Amino acid sequence: MPTSVLETLVASGRRLVLDRRGSTVWEVETQQGRYAVKLGYPIKATSEWEAQEWTALAPGREGAILQQLNRGNVSYGEWEHGTWNIQPWHQGDSLYDLWHPHRAEGASSEPDLGEALSCAEAVAALHATGWAHGDIQPAHLIISDEGTALIDLALAHGGAIPAAYDFSYRGCLVHYESPEISRSVLETGTAIPTMAADVYALGASLFISATGLRHVAYPDDASRKDQRQAIVDGPHRPVNVPGVLGKLIKAMLSPDPADRPTSAEVCKELSSGR
Repeated sequence: MPTSVLETLVASGRRLVLDRRGSTVWEVETQQGRYAVKLGYPIKATSEWEAQEWTALAPGREGAILQQLNRGNVSYGEWEHGTWNIQPWHQGDSLYDLWHPHRAEGASSEPDLGEALSCAEAVAALHATGWAHGDIQPAHLIISDEGTALIDLALAHGGAIPAAYDFSYRGCLVHYESPEISRSVLETGTAIPTMAADVYALGASLFISATGLRHVAYPDDASRKDQRQAIVDGPHRPVNVPGVLGKLIKAMLSPDPADRPTSAEVCKELSSGR
């Protein structure tokens, strides 16, 4: 861990939570509480991957966004390989983990509408600030008794970003991309995150968490280009989630952004259906 981070946090304990291409995430214990520490570094080109410099900037970019949104005690800076940020740790279960019982063989109950509402409220709260998240997925919806925390805002769009940390949006985890985002990335290499695309991604997240199925069918070993083309070509899988939630997910997965409910409307529908 960089010296600049260790000087900011007086850690009594730490554990590596995630080590993926371009970043590591640590849970750090201090006398003031628990924090998440994110370190970014560039991805070098290999026979399977193109070089990606933006991953080094992502923690700094997220730190700047979190400070604008007043998300608690947040700091960020640079280290020899890229950028870092420190932010409050969010304890809880991801949406996908929490809904595991609904994916079990023979399960037929409708997932908890209160939990779905909590996720929608977290998205709507961000949208109310004028920001689109750009990377909504089940792992970024952390649910606890206090509500849902919407994490990983490095790709968010909606306000000023320090030029030194900014980079173009190249899509997100493809399983949750909307058709218009996938189409733009295929045609131009980049896209613009939108609130309508967030609603689509939330619908895809609710769907896969309830059923275990991606919203669009494609082979597990399909390239990202082929995955995106499948999303553009459609249609999405039949939504077989029972009750109010199933009808709502179907509307959220509309291929036309104008036909999707807003995040506030999703909240209203879930509230009335409880």
